[in-house]
Amino acid sequence: MPPEARPPSFAARASVKRSSLREQVAGALRDEMMAGRLPAGTHFTVKEIAELYGVSATPVREALVDLAAQELLWMEHNRGFTVPKLTWSEFVDIVEARTLVTDGMFRTLGSRLSVIDWSRMPSLQRRADAAMRAARTGQLDVLVGCDRRFWGELAALVGNRKLTGYLDWLRVQYWIFAAPYLRGRADLGAHCWSGHLELTERLIAKDRAAVHRMMIAYNRESLRQMAELCGEAAVDPLPGFDVLPVVPAQRGSA
Repeated sequence: MPPEARPPSFAARASVKRSSLREQVAGALRDEMMAGRLPAGTHFTVKEIAELYGVSATPVREALVDLAAQELLWMEHNRGFTVPKLTWSEFVDIVEARTLVTDGMFRTLGSRLSVIDWSRMPSLQRRADAAMRAARTGQLDVLVGCDRRFWGELAALVGNRKLTGYLDWLRVQYWIFAAPYLRGRADLGAHCWSGHLELTERLIAKDRAAVHRMMIAYNRESLRQMAELCGEAAVDPLPGFDVLPVVPAQRGSA
């Protein structure tokens, strides 16, 4: 196997706990792909990953099959697994899907304000502050983890597990595409959205219209930033789309 196709030295830094090895291995590999340390085109076998992590082949094989089922790896019969290379068109589709889902989620937020557990806001604020600081100070590894946890907590407020899971899958795909372009850049802060804390503050203020506007603007800005890095034409995830009026809150829920 050519040296450039071998897994990078990330495995030496990753620790895999003995409990729940299947999930641990899958999570470790997913984190490496999201951070851009395991780039597109990298090929490896079950045996290689098992040896690198110091675990048996069975949980590794299960973890890799799980990632392949999530479209995060390509599985080649009798040849191992490869990190896929997403095209610009696929990336645009990812952001468009995220825009459509979050648009619907936040337009209907008004009718769900009464069921939100507002005691969770301090935790969300901490996530937001950490993600914002990481984006502005150029700490990509920290940003990827903080950003994913922030959006996971935010989506969970809506109370729809299917929705939360789908948005998380889209976020993983987003970072797998974006991180290799961002890694090592001194101007990371100029190419990563950092409005996490402002968005949280508007949510706490129950300003549904402002939250909705920020979400649409965020997705548009994400595509503009990546188009600049990829040398692609800037696109709008929802051409001609304007922020629609939010569903009004039920009486007494605001």
